[in-house]
Amino acid sequence: MKTVPLCMLTIIAESILKERLIHDLRQAGAKGFTITDAEGEGARQRRVGEILGENIRLETIVSPEVADRLLQIISAEYFDRYAIIAYLSTVSVIRGEKYI
Repeated sequence: MKTVPLCMLTIIAESILKERLIHDLRQAGAKGFTITDAEGEGARQRRVGEILGENIRLETIVSPEVADRLLQIISAEYFDRYAIIAYLSTVSVIRGEKYI
């Protein structure tokens, strides 16, 4: 079966950022996304924020160009002020035209 190599961008962030991140994804050219609740512990142990709420895990499959635009936005707008991580994975998808 023919597959297309694309990027899966995973973002784990404070739930208060949900609508802003969705806006950023759409503006950068992402065609869709999946959001699930997330919890865990990192280098700073469990997050205790001023605003109660869970974390979210947002995943989107995009072209390398869109992934780069999104990482630039996330780096510039969020890393200094919020509990957020982002990482890329290379994925092979069927029907790649749906994502680019």
